[in-house]
Amino acid sequence: MIQAINVTLRLGKKALFEDVNIKFTEGNCYGLIGANGAGKSTFLKILSGQLESTSGEVVITPGQRLSVLEQDHFKYDEFPVLDTVIMGNARLYEIMKEKEAIYAKEDFSDEDGIRASELEAEFAEMDGWEAESNAASLLNGLGIETEHHYSLMKDLNGSQKVKVLLAKALFGNPDILLLDEPTNHLDLDAIAWLEDFLIEFENTVIVVSHDRYFLNKVCTQIADIDYGKIQLYAGNYDFWYESSQLLIKQMKEANKKKEEKIKELQEFISRFSANASKSKQATSRKRALEKIQLDEIRPSSRKYPYIDFRPDREIGNEVLTVEGISKTINGEKVLDNISFIMGHNDKIAFVGGNELAKTTLFQILMGEMEPDEGTYKWGVTTSQAYFPKDSTKEFDSELTIADWLMGYSPVKDITYVRGFLGRMLFAGEDGVKKVCVLSGGEKVRCLLSKMMISGANCLVLDEPTNHLDMESITALNNGLIKFPGVALFSCRDHQFVQTTANRIMEILPNGTLIDKITTYDEYLASDAMARKRTVYTANREDDED
Repeated sequence: MIQAINVTLRLGKKALFEDVNIKFTEGNCYGLIGANGAGKSTFLKILSGQLESTSGEVVITPGQRLSVLEQDHFKYDEFPVLDTVIMGNARLYEIMKEKEAIYAKEDFSDEDGIRASELEAEFAEMDGWEAESNAASLLNGLGIETEHHYSLMKDLNGSQKVKVLLAKALFGNPDILLLDEPTNHLDLDAIAWLEDFLIEFENTVIVVSHDRYFLNKVCTQIADIDYGKIQLYAGNYDFWYESSQLLIKQMKEANKKKEEKIKELQEFISRFSANASKSKQATSRKRALEKIQLDEIRPSSRKYPYIDFRPDREIGNEVLTVEGISKTINGEKVLDNISFIMGHNDKIAFVGGNELAKTTLFQILMGEMEPDEGTYKWGVTTSQAYFPKDSTKEFDSELTIADWLMGYSPVKDITYVRGFLGRMLFAGEDGVKKVCVLSGGEKVRCLLSKMMISGANCLVLDEPTNHLDMESITALNNGLIKFPGVALFSCRDHQFVQTTANRIMEILPNGTLIDKITTYDEYLASDAMARKRTVYTANREDDED
């Protein structure tokens, strides 16, 4: 159990949290949600002791071990991958290193023998002999192949490091697990594995995530941060949303009834206060009127952008034809004879762990890279808008947001441009901010403004939900669902893919393509069955041998 008691955090004159009282108990997975800037990550840091609150305290059941998903991807660069994971249980790792140092001594003394015996007993009690195999199992589940387990952390790429740090947090069955955006940079297979792990996890989990499907799958309760307070709701994210909306509706209806009663009492008092025979009744109603208090209904601090892609022209039947595209990068064939024809109603999701292949294909289709072999052809009625995975070059400029977007606008009118910025929550003075100083989320909203203002009827989006808060992801999701044109996109958000795509393409590790006209959930189900058949066939062949 971990509990916050009267926790307040002030940043200057502003109180980020005010007298927060909340208890997180064993056997529950809590989704910590709130608007950007509400303090989700900050609250996790307070719970973990990384940040001290202005007042109040955090209480943890004595003897319980707390584990945190770390964000510093370079901290363990000089350590082997397997060691880094085992460090998740600091005491166990400390015992392992002390044992190694003792056994490495040339002059092994009696005192060393006694100490080694004590360490061995504690080591066995902590399941130390299973530590390496347990760590390896976590790594394999997250997609880190066995060949990398003894590599140094500095030899891994960024995505692999994220997975190792996640395995470190999960290692050793911690009593309390704090996870800040654990699905960031994970492929969909790794996310599915993590979902299953957390569903089976029997201790306390507190997780911050912008992935709605993930929260629905793993959470038993939602802790909603709004206006410096935290309110608990039983159930998953969808249940929280329905419950919170219902609560607001009920409060509005109750206030409406109170307002009608107030009006009725005021009319009676106004009519009969001067009437001697009715004066007692008027006085009684005055007292009743004073007791009626309307419920304070504060609007949520959450803000939803308005994302609406409106194509300037209707798309024809010929959209995109791709024939035999191949591409090798740094000696690795990432695309191998890719061919497909895109229909005028298609919204295609590119899934799977081969991220470089997806990005490479998008760059080829947008003319930013030449294929080694093959061709592609866009239909004459098509116009494209592109959301790149790496937008660094886009914002290497001293231009203001308004001037930057004006450069892409077909209508050279500042009011017209500011209208698109306003939809994406850039209001007032935000328009004069320089694009080179924008946050990750602000840059994404700028790129989406650029796509909207283009009037394109074909959208190509490479991981557009990265850096977005849940409200913006929801708005983008809804915008793509109602978009009347076509789209090719990659995204790690399960719900986004499931609700948007009507066609799934997976580029396999060898660069070849699987293409199915289906929903994402149906694709996963058929893929799981195919894998089961493969395992069954392999097992039968082994038995026959």
